Amino acid sequence: MLNTFVVYVENKPGVLTRVALLFRRRGFNIDSLTVGRTEKPDVSRMTISLEADNDQARRIEANLYKLVNVILVENITAEPAIVRDLAMIKVAAAHDARTRVLELASVFRARVIDVAPESLTIEITGTEDKIDGLIEVLRPFGVLEMVRTGIVAMRRGARTSQAATSDQAASAIVAEDISHSV
Repeated sequence: MLNTFVVYVENKPGVLTRVALLFRRRGFNIDSLTVGRTEKPDVSRMTISLEADNDQARRIEANLYKLVNVILVENITAEPAIVRDLAMIKVAAAHDARTRVLELASVFRARVIDVAPESLTIEITGTEDKIDGLIEVLRPFGVLEMVRTGIVAMRRGARTSQAATSDQAASAIVAEDISHSV
């Protein structure tokens, strides 16, 4: 079963290496890994997806918490979430095939980001299935090059992670104290 973990870590050198080594030592292959800054400059957010059963997922979560720079780990596999991937696909598109490739891009709500005499580069954002579908219909034209970001995921609704809410609650308390002292 594909599991999706959201891991908040301190934004420090070497953290990504420690997380990746944990998965290597445990014999898990990471299907997708994305890392980026959050609304707090000293915190980064990793979205990691991998195949694991429920027992393995619980052990992975426990082992991630043992790492020094890990702040919070959430397995959002069973929760309602928004999951997106980004891909750029360079397709062979001579003049006679260009119209058809543009139509296919339009059907998938992708956009052309570069036009060259013999190729088009298409950008698409969406679920992994949507991107896989576009790639399959473009294959007959000749996919020259492709890059994908890996998934990013976020819970649906107003609920945020504990890492985000703890600072927000602290900010509200400080703002409340300031308003009373004026």
